[in-house]
Amino acid sequence: MKRLTQILFLFAFLVLGSTSLKAQDIHFSQFYLSPLNLNPALTGVMNCNVRLVANYRNQWSSVLRQNAFKTYSASYDQRIAVGRYDFFGIGGSFWGDKAGESEFSTLQGKLSASYSKKMGGYRSKAHYLVFGAEVGVTQRSVDFQRLRWGNQQQGGVFNDGIDSGETFTNNNLIFADVSAGLLWFTILDDNSNFYLGGAYHHLNRADQSFNNQQFEALYSKFTMHAGGEFMMGSKLGLVPGIITLFQGPSFELNTGTSLKFLLGNSRTNYQAFQVGAWMRISNHFQQSVTADAFILSTKFDYNDFSFGFSYDVNVSSLKAASDSQGAFEFAMVYKICGNEKRNVYCPNF
Repeated sequence: MKRLTQILFLFAFLVLGSTSLKAQDIHFSQFYLSPLNLNPALTGVMNCNVRLVANYRNQWSSVLRQNAFKTYSASYDQRIAVGRYDFFGIGGSFWGDKAGESEFSTLQGKLSASYSKKMGGYRSKAHYLVFGAEVGVTQRSVDFQRLRWGNQQQGGVFNDGIDSGETFTNNNLIFADVSAGLLWFTILDDNSNFYLGGAYHHLNRADQSFNNQQFEALYSKFTMHAGGEFMMGSKLGLVPGIITLFQGPSFELNTGTSLKFLLGNSRTNYQAFQVGAWMRISNHFQQSVTADAFILSTKFDYNDFSFGFSYDVNVSSLKAASDSQGAFEFAMVYKICGNEKRNVYCPNF
């Protein structure tokens, strides 16, 4: 009975929480492998000419089974040389998210652009300031007939014949979205660098209400992130990172590091393997900030390909219902370098 109560509690939290009109944005544990979702200023920031990225996340399948949260994303971006040292970046991305039994779904398509300005240094040790912006269109929908409300639970039994008292006039909405960002990165050498960035998402605070008689503004989101890559020898390096998200009452911090093992470093045979450990903390119900998940990650680079995998181990108060199982993620990055006339040793997103 206790086990059933825990599962029902988790189910209600996930389903009702997912339908909040001011729900938190999607997030990836491997934020460093989803650049255009992290910050529009990362558009075109790469060591090649073109970049293709795909991400997939599956969460809470241990409890929700076929109703698990699913998030997917794909993006394309490229850099264009401007003058002698600077770069212009253009790109586009698409992501989708479906959450819970109510099938609360979000689809978004975005176009982004950036300008990378060299601020000092020289080819093998330089400093760049990047400005970025994006515009997009978002669609959100929900199946209200599949929602469950507190007053429909009687004696631990759900009764959909009871009127919930909730009124909705629209189950589908479309709105425009505007974001902007900044990035600073410093090149130390071919394999070492560090970066610091920030983004302001949802500048226009679009209406999120499923009721035409009310106005519910989407919370703006502030993202701050930093990290880098530091070689400690010819074959071993550290790849630390941190991201902090603020969106209305929601707060999240993800930080950790990976160990990088360089297996091959020639121009025609680049191979590297990473293994990392990360911790995500967040607030719950606008109350205390607690640990949410311990994240194990791996990444393999082979020439122009990168493959990432991570698994979230749930350490929050919901671990009793989920058996500590959280989410798994896959990421793939493919870069097209072509004939480059010059290089910039960027952070390796």
